[in-house]
Amino acid sequence: MNLPKPITLLISVVTFFQFFGCTQDSTYNEKASSKVEYLQSDAHKKNDAPYSQAVRVDNMLYLSGVIGRKPGESDLVPGGIKAETRQAMENVKTLLENYGSSLDDVVKCMCMLGDISDYADMNKEYKKFFPENRPARSTFGVDLPLGAKIEIECTARLG
Repeated sequence: MNLPKPITLLISVVTFFQFFGCTQDSTYNEKASSKVEYLQSDAHKKNDAPYSQAVRVDNMLYLSGVIGRKPGESDLVPGGIKAETRQAMENVKTLLENYGSSLDDVVKCMCMLGDISDYADMNKEYKKFFPENRPARSTFGVDLPLGAKIEIECTARLG
C-alpha cells in the first residue's frame, strides 16, 4: 500500500516524537524536587556569621571551610601547621558527624594553606584522617583570616 507523501511524512514525524521528544524536561522536575537545607549549630547562629556551617542538598553535604581552632574558642591552637591541620580535621569530622555523614563519606576536600611551603607537614597530619580511601583534593596557597595556617572545606555524601 502506497500512502500519499504528506501522510507518510506525518506518520514519520509522529513516530519521531514518540521516541525522541515531546516529553516533560526531567531536569526541571529534579531541580524542583531538590531540597536545600542550610545547617548551623546554635553557637554558629549566635555568632551571626555570614555563611552556614554546612548545606545539605539531596544526599550531599557541603561543609564551609574550617580552621584550626577549637569550637567555642577564638584563638587558633598553638603548635603551627601540624597542630592546626589536626584541629581543622577534627572540626571537619565533628561537623560531618553532626550533620549525618562521616570522614568515610568525604568525596572532595579543598585545603587552603597560608604558606604553601607547609604542604608536606600538612599532608602528614591530613593522611592520618584518610588512611585508605582518600578523597579527591585541591590545595592552594592563600591569605587566610585570623592568621590561620590552614582552612579545610569538604564535600561528603550522606550515609
